[in-house]
Amino acid sequence: MSDPPAESLHRLFRHDPGLFARVAPLLGIAVPAVTKASVLFSGSGNWGALGCRGNTLLQLETAGQETFLLLIEAQDRQDHRRPAHWAHHVAYLWTEYRLPTALLIACPDQDTARWAAQPVASGPVQPPALTLHPFVAGPANLPLITDPEAIRADPALSALSAIMHPAAQGIGAALNTLSTVLRDLPDVDANPLIALTAQGLHTHPAGIVWKHLVSAITLDREREKDRVERITKFRTEHLLLLLGERGLVLSEITRKEVADCQEPETLFRWLLRAVTASTTEEIFDEDE
Repeated sequence: MSDPPAESLHRLFRHDPGLFARVAPLLGIAVPAVTKASVLFSGSGNWGALGCRGNTLLQLETAGQETFLLLIEAQDRQDHRRPAHWAHHVAYLWTEYRLPTALLIACPDQDTARWAAQPVASGPVQPPALTLHPFVAGPANLPLITDPEAIRADPALSALSAIMHPAAQGIGAALNTLSTVLRDLPDVDANPLIALTAQGLHTHPAGIVWKHLVSAITLDREREKDRVERITKFRTEHLLLLLGERGLVLSEITRKEVADCQEPETLFRWLLRAVTASTTEEIFDEDE
């Protein structure tokens, strides 16, 4: 099995199930356009016995209305015990789900990628009863993305390419652009990519650069959170003060709504209305 740094490669596909549709053309994989991708975290049968719980399984639907499974594994070194396991995993899933099943192996090391791309045959008897042809993503077919526009267009694919090329020329500039892009994304989108990129780069010198870049993002967001909290507190206090000065009495429900509001823009809108409103309904009725 792979070490944690390599595991970030298949976890990127779990974070962004649509990533395979953008990777497939780069790998020369001829599949119809993927219209829907979903993550299957466990099978309905004896998934634990399969022994690949730490990997990622996607169910993909295509424009041709074909549905198939894609098992994604990460391999950071040659291990001649693994091919038989790959064949077992694919055969098991095919039997369990009764769906065509493919295997994608993500390898950050090019020699390992070349080794993993070899067909896996079940034995010396000709022809073999079973032959597996895995898809392989490695440094050779997933080049480092350095173009700023391309990074902005697809941060997840850019993170994957950076993990594949931690020592490539231009990695510093690529990571700098990626960190800038992630700074502008919502936390729910940015944080997993920040963590997975850090995991993938691990102890590489590029990983140190990445930690420096994202520490600035974290600091900025902490400052922004503090700023929003201060503004929210300030506007809540002034709204309640203004209402008191004008003799407008709040019900317990409305007072709790004001106290619980964490949106500075909403509080500011109420504050402006409170200057001239003759009733509390004029302030808090959003249909006004």
